Formats: sequence, structure tokens, C-alpha cells
Amino acid sequence: MDKLREQKEYADNPVGLSKETATAMAKELDRHLASFITLYQQYHKHHWLVEGPQFRDLHLFFEENYNQVHMQYDKIAERLTVMGYAPTCHPQNVYKLSYVEHEPEGVFRIRECLQRDMEAEKTITVELRKSIKNATERMDYATETLLKEILYKVEDRAHHIEHFLGEDSVLLREEPLEKELSGSAAK
Repeated sequence: MDKLREQKEYADNPVGLSKETATAMAKELDRHLASFITLYQQYHKHHWLVEGPQFRDLHLFFEENYNQVHMQYDKIAERLTVMGYAPTCHPQNVYKLSYVEHEPEGVFRIRECLQRDMEAEKTITVELRKSIKNATERMDYATETLLKEILYKVEDRAHHIEHFLGEDSVLLREEPLEKELSGSAAK
């Protein structure tokens, strides 16, 4: 195959960003891209494997999240191309660049999965804020705006996960329903 250019090779940009700004911000965006791809895979896995009494709600919740994350990483990748860089795509490189750790293979309790998802979202919010600050300082206002829009959605997903993990419930009983039913059958 004939390569037009190397993945990290700068190709100028049509929006007037200096090479220095484009290069600095592209490195950050590439890390975000890799992390969002990792999160996307994570949500997809949870969507496929969720079971139990809240299956339907969680199944749809994970689907909504992976669709939203996909749209976000697509926007990040598009921004990289505007800046004159090719986005990281190879799975090995995505794995190396991601600051979000992928859950190991296997099936886990859904509560653990949700906790990992919330931690990943929290990590992403911290990293996005750093990049927003950097974009502002470099006068890369389009990247700043894009990342602020994404940040709002990431925070919202983390907040919704927090609701699933909440301690409150409308159920008042402390014993499982099975015990109550078996106890009344013995009377």
C-alpha cells in the first residue's frame, strides 16, 4: 500500500491554526479519542452482557451511552483532521494512548461495571478540563467549544450512573421477598 503520509505527520490546516497549536492540541485530542474508543467498547460490552431485574433499563442505558460516546469520538476525530492530523485508529495504538483502562475480559456484576464506567467518565472529565484550559490559552476556540460540549455530556452520563448506584429505594423490606413468601406458606 502507498501511504500518503505518516499518521503523526502534520499536513497543514485550512483554519489558520499554527503548527505549534495544532500539534499540541492534536496530541491531546488523540488521547481523548483513544479513551472514548475504550469507553465505547466498555459500554458496548455491558450492553451485551447485562442481566437481572433491571435488564431492560440498563440495556437501553448502555446503548444510549455507547451511541453518544461514538458521536463524541467521531467529532474528536473530525477535529483532528481539520487540524491537519490523522486520528489514531489501530487498536494497539488506541490501547497505548487511552488514559481509561479497559475492563478485563469476563462477566462481572453489573454494579461493578457501573462503578468502573463512572470512574472512567470521571477520569475523562478531569482530562477534558485540562485540554479545555490548554485550548483556551492557545486561542483554539473551536476545540475549546467542542470539548466543552462533550464535557457537559460526559458529566451528565456520570450523574446518571450515580443514580443507578444510589442507595435509596422505594422498597422498605430488608429481607428478600422469597423468605416472606416461604414464611407465609408455612403458616
